[in-house]
Order: sequence, then structure tokens, then C-alpha cells
Amino acid sequence: MGDNKLIDSSRLKDHAYWEKVQQKSCSQSFSFLFDRYWETLYSTAFSYLKDREKSEEITHDIFLNLWQKRETLTIQSFSAYLRAAARYHVYKELKKRKASNIVYTDELTETEEVMTNQGEDRLIYQDAERYVDSSLQSLPARCQEIYFMSRKENLTNDEIANKLGISKRTVENQLTAALRHIRIQLKVISMLLLWWLIL
Repeated sequence: MGDNKLIDSSRLKDHAYWEKVQQKSCSQSFSFLFDRYWETLYSTAFSYLKDREKSEEITHDIFLNLWQKRETLTIQSFSAYLRAAARYHVYKELKKRKASNIVYTDELTETEEVMTNQGEDRLIYQDAERYVDSSLQSLPARCQEIYFMSRKENLTNDEIANKLGISKRTVENQLTAALRHIRIQLKVISMLLLWWLIL
């Protein structure tokens, strides 16, 4: 009984914060939800992919999309929605890899139907993605180059290392730096968007 009360209280708190995000574009509420669920989303993605950089990338994408679609999303359970979003992105990644040796669980395949509306706001999402890409210009040129080769050209770390004549470890370190930078940008993007709306 006590555990159920705690769960209900947590859901109510999430719902209250999400209402502020939807109705007032409240950046503080968004930051609270970001901090609360970042590790959960990352862990969900990593449990399937076993790829740190890709798992961080998926987590970034989910929060960007969540902010951009805040006015149109109807979410009954915030934690359940985010888990479904993580599984959906994982499912897409596994399909892209065409990894025949990976067993897709019912949980993943069912998620594909739940999250079919992910592509509806592609133009809005691309605007946010361009903002993040623009912010990457403050990073060293090599770091930018490696990030875009990974993100835009879908090259593996080994392929990037071979193409640039550097070690795989260097590629991993540069991608980590880029993803850390993006994570910081996600913390401030909601505030920037709020100011743009006011102006």
C-alpha cells in the first residue's frame, strides 16, 4: 500500500511539472524532468545497444523531440511514455543495423505502434536539430568533423578512425566531448526557446 502511494505521488508530481511545460513553456520544470529521467532513458537504451555514444544520442533526441512537441503531446504516464520513446528509438536503431543475431522482444515491437507519431513534427524537430548543430561550431574543428561523420554519415567509430588516420580511442573521446556539449545545450535550449516566444 505504501509503495503504491509513493508511485501515485511521483506520477502526480511528473504530471504537474509536465503541465507547466505544456501550458507555460516552463524551462525549470523541463529541467527537473530532464534531470529526473536522463539516467533512466540512457540505461534503457544502453541495455539493448551496449553502445554508450549511441545511447546518449538517443536520449538527447528524445528530450529535444519532447520539448518541441510539448503543446500537442497527451501523456498519461510520463515515465511510461519516456520508456516507450526510448524503446522505439532503440528498435529503429536495431532495424538500421539489420542485426539478425539480435532477438527483438515483444516490448520493442509493440512500441513501434505506440510511437508512430514520432515523425509527424519532422520539420519542428529539424529546426531544433539545426540549433544543436549550430551550437557545435564552438567545438574544435576535429571534434565537429568526427561528430558529423558519426551523426550524418552514420559511420562507425572504426570507420571514422580509418578515414581520418587516428585511433579509435581518439574518436570515442571526441564523440564524448560533443555529446557532453549537446547535453549542456539541452539544459539551456528550453530557456532560449521561452525567450524567443516572449520576444
